Amino acid sequence: MPAIRLSTASVIAIAAATLVSTGAFARHHTPLPWERGPYVGPHQGQFHAPAHSPGGITSGTWTPVKAGFPGTSFPDSAVLLTDGNVMMHDGCTSDWYKLTPNKKGSYVNGTWKKTASMPSSYKPLYFSSQVLADGRLVVEGGEYNSCQGVWTNLGAFYDPAKDAWTAVTPPAGWSTIGDAQSVVLTNGTYMQANCCSTQSALASISGNNITWTTTGSGKADSNDEEGWTMLPDQTIITVDCNRDLASGFNDVEQYDPSTGKWTTIGKTADSLVDAGSHEIGPGPMLPNGYMFQVGATVNNDVYNPATNKWTAAKHFPSGDSADGPAAVLPNGRILAQVSPGVFNPPSHFFEIKVKSPSKQQIVQVNEPASAPNQSSYEGRMLVLPTGEVFWPSDVGDIEIYKPHGGPNAAWLPTITSAPASVTRGSTNNVVQGTQFNGFTFGGYYGDDAQSSTNYPLVRITNTGTKDVCYAKTHDHSSMGLSAPGQAGSTKFDVPNSCATGASTIQVVVNGIASAPTNITVN
Repeated sequence: MPAIRLSTASVIAIAAATLVSTGAFARHHTPLPWERGPYVGPHQGQFHAPAHSPGGITSGTWTPVKAGFPGTSFPDSAVLLTDGNVMMHDGCTSDWYKLTPNKKGSYVNGTWKKTASMPSSYKPLYFSSQVLADGRLVVEGGEYNSCQGVWTNLGAFYDPAKDAWTAVTPPAGWSTIGDAQSVVLTNGTYMQANCCSTQSALASISGNNITWTTTGSGKADSNDEEGWTMLPDQTIITVDCNRDLASGFNDVEQYDPSTGKWTTIGKTADSLVDAGSHEIGPGPMLPNGYMFQVGATVNNDVYNPATNKWTAAKHFPSGDSADGPAAVLPNGRILAQVSPGVFNPPSHFFEIKVKSPSKQQIVQVNEPASAPNQSSYEGRMLVLPTGEVFWPSDVGDIEIYKPHGGPNAAWLPTITSAPASVTRGSTNNVVQGTQFNGFTFGGYYGDDAQSSTNYPLVRITNTGTKDVCYAKTHDHSSMGLSAPGQAGSTKFDVPNSCATGASTIQVVVNGIASAPTNITVN
């Protein structure tokens, strides 16, 4: 359970008075014993100098987004729309802003534009978010609403074509959703957890209407603070955060979409959950088939789905842990933001290479400017189609990390069929190929935020001018992780802003682009 930072003493006093006077906890949710508040606001005062990677280590580079975030509060969660735009939420408000890359495809030099706002009563912080197969965005819950801890059950849909939000009714009987997990299953079905119980539900969506169906029977403990990681077999795995703590291990459960049931399948090699706060770090699934679970203790583990075996991994050299974000880079490494214990600054950034369950390389890399003044939970990570990582932070800093190295050739999506020509403004063009969903979700965090990018984008580059445009994709054939060589398809709509003439088309997933194929834009 995160928090944003003012001075600790003043925030605790203000928040405690607010919560007592409003009765927010009592009305909406009785906090579980380990849950803490209050939320903390953006950093005030002088920033300390960020650390640099040790000598001999090749680090990626950080560049601030040149156009400052135009929101009135602070940037928190971001998602990547299927037209290549980044949607950025303004924390504790109903407002969202869209970052559009410039005509050369640069997000650093992109421009912001305010979108329509969510219903005025819905002003969340730490919430579920997913981009659906039809290109719409769904947002559910929030640990805070209007910066008050209420674990709200509010939600809303965003339709980019109409620039309009529609309120979503929660599952029947749910008084909370809060900072809960969510995922889009392989068949495109949206699955949502309730933060504060064992409940989960599947969404059947028709237009702007949702019908919820209960799923997830057999869950052994509350969903609170846990993260969901999709495995190559399309099941979901979670490390339990609410039972058998401080036992030298943690229990592991697996959700099978075909049965709708959770089953306990084993134990981790180490204690990964902080027993005081019940926090755990992100659990990225990697293109080489391994999952790296970052602990909120000093421990980390590697999970091999093929053998259902957990292996103790290296610790961070600084002794840090994480309740915060990670991203799988196109080169197969993990970029992770960590800090000393839960809720404490400073943050450090590491690249993690998992060679095998028993062999990892963990190296410290350069930090963004505000890292020394924030804890790991205050950041988010979103993988851009350029292969860079978009990193917004609750303290107001937005920067982009450009890593070194490229993907293994076997991880690239491929195009097997694409139109020889398209017309500006045309819709429902079809591109077919393989590995359109990648082998990872891209961005990970856990219960407080989701930033998956395992869906195909279409990038068109003019041969003469090198101008870039993204066609809006929709109706993807799958939303699960790809198997090697798995066939897939998506439809795409060509914007009127696309440059005409000889061009190339690429399919991009998780920042990894296919080889270009010739196409003419009329």
